[in-house]
Amino acid sequence: MDLSLYKAKPDKTIREHTDELLKNLDILQKLNYVKSQYIYELTKIACEYHDYGKVNREFQKRIVSNTKFDENAEVAHNVLSLYFIDKNEFENIEDYYKVGFAVLNHHNYCDNLGTIENQQCKELIKSLLSDFKVNTIKRSTTTNLKKITKNYDAILIKGFLHKCDYSASGDIPVEYENDFLNQGLDNLLKKWKVENDDANWNELQQFCRENTNKNIVVVAQTGMGKTEAGLHWIGNNKGFFILPLKTAINSIYERIKEDILEENDIKTKLALLHSDSLSYYSSNKNEEMDIMDYYNQSRKLSMPLNISTLDQLFDFVFKYQGYELKLATLSYSKIVIDEIQMYGADLLAYLIYGIKTINKFGGKVAILTATLAPFIKDKFKGGENPIEFEEKTFINDMKRHNVKIYDSQIDADLIYSKFEENKIKGISNKILVVCNTVKKAQQIYKELLKRKVSNLNILHSKFIKCERADKESKILKFGKTKNIGTGIWISTQIVEASLDIDFDYLFTELSDISGLFQRLGRCNRKGEKSVDEPNCFVFLSIDNNLLTNGDKGFIDSKIYSLSKDAMKDVNGVLTEKDKVNIINKYLTTENLKGSDYEFKYSKFSKWIGEIEPYEIDKEDINLRNIISYDVIPKQVYEEHQHEIDENSRKLLKTVTKKLDKAELDKVKLEKINLKEEIKKYTVPVGRYDIYFNGKSAIIKKIQLSKNEFINVVDCKYNELGFIRLTSEEVTGIEENFDNFL
Repeated sequence: MDLSLYKAKPDKTIREHTDELLKNLDILQKLNYVKSQYIYELTKIACEYHDYGKVNREFQKRIVSNTKFDENAEVAHNVLSLYFIDKNEFENIEDYYKVGFAVLNHHNYCDNLGTIENQQCKELIKSLLSDFKVNTIKRSTTTNLKKITKNYDAILIKGFLHKCDYSASGDIPVEYENDFLNQGLDNLLKKWKVENDDANWNELQQFCRENTNKNIVVVAQTGMGKTEAGLHWIGNNKGFFILPLKTAINSIYERIKEDILEENDIKTKLALLHSDSLSYYSSNKNEEMDIMDYYNQSRKLSMPLNISTLDQLFDFVFKYQGYELKLATLSYSKIVIDEIQMYGADLLAYLIYGIKTINKFGGKVAILTATLAPFIKDKFKGGENPIEFEEKTFINDMKRHNVKIYDSQIDADLIYSKFEENKIKGISNKILVVCNTVKKAQQIYKELLKRKVSNLNILHSKFIKCERADKESKILKFGKTKNIGTGIWISTQIVEASLDIDFDYLFTELSDISGLFQRLGRCNRKGEKSVDEPNCFVFLSIDNNLLTNGDKGFIDSKIYSLSKDAMKDVNGVLTEKDKVNIINKYLTTENLKGSDYEFKYSKFSKWIGEIEPYEIDKEDINLRNIISYDVIPKQVYEEHQHEIDENSRKLLKTVTKKLDKAELDKVKLEKINLKEEIKKYTVPVGRYDIYFNGKSAIIKKIQLSKNEFINVVDCKYNELGFIRLTSEEVTGIEENFDNFL
């Protein structure tokens, strides 16, 4: 059939579009991303046939008239395309099913197999294809197409078809080659050598470079250069760096951009993948960069090097329609997981299932972490699709922490006494206080405020976005190793991982020993300060309502109890080796038996493994399993009402004239910027912060688009951040639902 006679789009024939897919596939093969010639050949056939169904008269008429799809007159083109594939042209009937599955399901406008089997649709299909030589599809064919959804080859073929098709349709390169990272790292070392002739890659970084073709697990103490180590392991390959917090992701993105890539061709080399990446691009753009193009290339996973949150990649574990694209991309990628201990039981279950799946399909994984519990290693090595890792621990004799234990609750008086004592001594007096909940952080802040502490600050998740960003910038500046200062920062779990801060003293509650050792890493990070006297003060007692008990609490009771036992006898200098030994002794699979954590992990692991392909819609996925709402506090709205209302009005303004791509992109970017100008006044809150006892604290809705709103909520908001209405003001609030970030 001469496909150049039929349109795929108003400005492109089916032949032209198909050739673009085939070109994309050849690029993937040239880069050695399609590892098997067999997969390449079958994907090539799928690419060729994927849009044959568009030759039908109704589709061609619709392209010319620019009208909408009419399900009474037309059938989805992906369904019709299947009829053009002749099973007799395949040496193996299984190969036909693999290709047919990919072509049939490369869109999900309808129930694809159901449409083929529906008698009424059969007549319409026959009519639409009457002018062409097509093949009969028997019941046995549809039965076999249903069976093949979990087939390894079929998944890859469909994934590569999606990747080639989406890139061609979006006019986006299917992949950029990574031919720069090794050189960039070499250049970085040269810069270091200018300042210090003895500078070289350390043992950790050399290990990662030498084991670049293996899955690795590395436990390395804070400050050893895990980021550079991970980049060495990725080398000149497609790579993803996964971190738990957006702040840390943005920081590493900037470091790589400036120190390794030296701002050179960023838009073809490095991507940022998290829920706010577009607004980050927009606020940090240079004049020459087309932000929408850069963003679209990032979203389509075309970039060689990607810094990402877990949810941007690992949602493929839910097997929604089209998940194969991500899995196919990850099949030729190298994935670095940083600080795996930061994830709760549910996210860990998704992560381990995802890593095992990626490894099965050919991808490689590196786990780089400051602490790794034995039970997590056991999860990787056991069950279905176990993984073999090259393992190594990197610790030195550096003494960074002299720990004093209190078998009591965290005490503002002790913090204040230490602060005043240091002032009298005239020594650097940067104190970090880490609490398990926002509520406790606010309480300690209020108590220290009464004592008129100079330079007192608080940081947690319940500040509006613009204030939190400002606070994060300030704590990073204040917490630099070389900065000698006086002040107290009170925070929560958000400072545990990947924030490059270095305080002189730490006061912290206990939650679990993994988290505790992460918190210790924010104090005397480089080990350049004396440990002759205690610099870390750990309070073992916490509020009982935070411990898991049925549906209540969020700190695992058993892990907390084990952690408390582990720390009771600690007194004085705690070496890096001590920390590793404590983790290895207490957080074993045997010790965690019967814990809420183990129960929850097993439940989610079983559930995710039993999900059938396409059972879950992508829109219904909530990887983080958190029901949270971005709201504007009433007081903040009143202070910025004119600005917020005006931006809402501009967002709802309709465009009447027809726009070309450049104009459309400009309008999209303007709307995104307007939304961000409103969203900077939002704070994330839980359901029980705004809904209680049949009542709602919502007083107004700010409209962003036809179906998108932000609620204005009656609450308290001040220098402490968001404070929900108290039980005295509104009865029925459950005190257990305290935010721990």
